[in-house]
Amino acid sequence: MLFIILDDVSKVMKFPHTLLLLGNAGMIVLIRISPQLHTPMYFFLTHLSFVDICCSSAITPKFLCHLLKEKKDISFVGCFTQIYFYGAFSTAECFLLALMAYDRYVAICHPLVYLVIMSQIKCVQLVVVSYIIGLLHSLVHIIPASRLFFCGSNIIKIFFCEGPALLQLACSDISLNNSLKLVFIGFTLIATILAILTSYTYVLITILKMRSAKARRKAFSTCTSHLMVITIFYGGLAFVYAQPGKSHYTNQIASVLYVIVTPMFNPLIYSLRNQEVKVAFRKILGKKVAFLFYTKH
Repeated sequence: MLFIILDDVSKVMKFPHTLLLLGNAGMIVLIRISPQLHTPMYFFLTHLSFVDICCSSAITPKFLCHLLKEKKDISFVGCFTQIYFYGAFSTAECFLLALMAYDRYVAICHPLVYLVIMSQIKCVQLVVVSYIIGLLHSLVHIIPASRLFFCGSNIIKIFFCEGPALLQLACSDISLNNSLKLVFIGFTLIATILAILTSYTYVLITILKMRSAKARRKAFSTCTSHLMVITIFYGGLAFVYAQPGKSHYTNQIASVLYVIVTPMFNPLIYSLRNQEVKVAFRKILGKKVAFLFYTKH
């Protein structure tokens, strides 16, 4: 068995996870029941919320069970399951963010053919490909890791099973695992970041060429929410994995920020920064109030 050390940071996990589930599930429901939000951008946002729920749910339920137990343990099968699904959905999220940037590029730079290029079938195909890439990408890492020999210490000093932390427990050669991690994770990050930067470079050029200040503000406002989500996601990723010399407690806090807090902010950003989402929410709320009023009278 693997034994996971939990610090005091564990006490703040339950409430943020509940907010994460409610916020992202609420965003999915709002988009589904609001006809004005049935566009490619919000279709991708639905899946972004779904992926955030899956990433958190791959880790947090087992962690919350540990809060009720004196013995904080997890089996090797459970540990590899956590690593696989968290890695798969995290990879899918990278590609979904890139797709959302491409969607903004087509909408602003090629508005006349937007609905032709971003057709419903095309959007479904792109999302399915993102999930498939995520599942295969995670499989590439999990299969070699499952063949390693583990001995000695069986303590992971973090609140969930993480690939790099697990590899530190291995007694066999992990050079292949490190090489695969460098190649595949590096490719994923470079490819998605380049796609995002390229899309928004063309978007910025197109916006600057617009003669109307009102048109420029309207075009840019459709991108701000997504840009904020991208900044938080990749910023959180860098904060967790770009500080190898940090203490155990610092790594715990950084992991909580990346696994729980960052996905929790995504629906909040879109609900506060996006006018279409706020209008749709007011309409649904107004219909609910009207229904309750007429029911009582």
